Amino acid sequence: MKDRFDYGQNPDKTQDGELISSYECDYMTADAEFLLAKAKYKAATGREQRRDADVLCYQIRQSFKPGEITPEEANRVGYETAMRWTKGNHAFFVATHTDRQHIHNHIYYNSTTLDCSRKYRDFFRSAAALRRLSDRVCLEHDLSVIADPKLHSKGRFLHYGQWIGERPPSAQQRVRLAIVEALGKRPADFAAFLRLMESAGFAVRHGRGGAISFLTPGQNKYTRLRSSTLGSGFDLEDIRAVIAGEHPIPELPQEGPPPPRRVDLLIDIQERLAQGKGPGYARWVKVYNLKQMAAALQYVREHGLTDYGSLEASTGAAVDRFHALAGELRETEEALSHTTQLMGAVVQYAKTRPVFDNYKAARYSKKYLAEHEAELADYRAAKAAMSDLLGGAKLPKMDVLKKRRRELADKKKALYAEYRKAQADMREAVAVKGSIDYLLGHSDGRNKAQER
Repeated sequence: MKDRFDYGQNPDKTQDGELISSYECDYMTADAEFLLAKAKYKAATGREQRRDADVLCYQIRQSFKPGEITPEEANRVGYETAMRWTKGNHAFFVATHTDRQHIHNHIYYNSTTLDCSRKYRDFFRSAAALRRLSDRVCLEHDLSVIADPKLHSKGRFLHYGQWIGERPPSAQQRVRLAIVEALGKRPADFAAFLRLMESAGFAVRHGRGGAISFLTPGQNKYTRLRSSTLGSGFDLEDIRAVIAGEHPIPELPQEGPPPPRRVDLLIDIQERLAQGKGPGYARWVKVYNLKQMAAALQYVREHGLTDYGSLEASTGAAVDRFHALAGELRETEEALSHTTQLMGAVVQYAKTRPVFDNYKAARYSKKYLAEHEAELADYRAAKAAMSDLLGGAKLPKMDVLKKRRRELADKKKALYAEYRKAQADMREAVAVKGSIDYLLGHSDGRNKAQER
């Protein structure tokens, strides 16, 4: 760690240390302070990793287009990037190097938090998230960003932006691939399917209620065979139906990059000031609006919406999709409620029909009526409900009703997931268009986007 810090703090690269800034540490003694934090972490938590597996600190490298930024501003941009990435929970220092044609930052932050209670853990696609944050900060400072990173020759990946293109499939995707491959071999029954999964290197675990889970080679956590985990078509019943020849083999969902962070609508400064907000609020809103403009610019670049017409069409399509899914979800919920009510009425009718038959056999005796008044009332209510729900149609068998309710419940579950995603996409698209309209002077940035 000291060797890396010495390289970053090289006075020939940092103008004799003038281009180094730090947070909650002294960069001259950062290596000792970081190690001390590890010792405090061990004493406070009792947890200790192997020396070869423990991460002492993390490094971020951030480069800028030649001639576009001064060394002092580059250091401030690096400091802001580090603060927003660590959320102020980790000590760090930023060393800005000017020995190359392009000015660049070396950011070093402690893996242990300031209170020595936790450690930073790298997460899936953290490099992509870091690149998005760095791009966002650069756009807020009117700096250039790499819109479409290119792969290096010979298939090598030199930085996180290139790694996005050919990342290995996730554990869930590997389970899906193995399932599709096993089903393609036409297993005779479910047991044969499980044997094919085991032969492919997956451990099979049988849980309560017939649940099945698979352990991907090289992983520690089992992946359960259900649609909520693996997606539509990968439920236990779906796999059984495929083996029985009732359903086709499910299609593999494509794993893509995570959706961009939601962009908020601009705040109208003049309206808020008229409501009594002070100059401090005005300064905050100007910074907030600048950040929203940067987020909107990043959104249109990532989605290839380089002209206003395509942005308008994309926003309209997002709104139409949301409303279409909302209508379909509402119809599905109504059909599910209707089926559930009909099943309840049928069950109640079947339970109380013998009481009515006995009442009829007793020639509508007043004494029998007094003794069984509640059951007869339930019978009449169930019969009336069935009549209203059927609307003159023939009463289906209970097995048909159960199957329909199950299908509608599965459809509602799948639709709801699509609905939530479409809602988030619509809100972001509308917010971006509102910001762009405000920037171009097409609206006041307040009403048009919100009215949609």
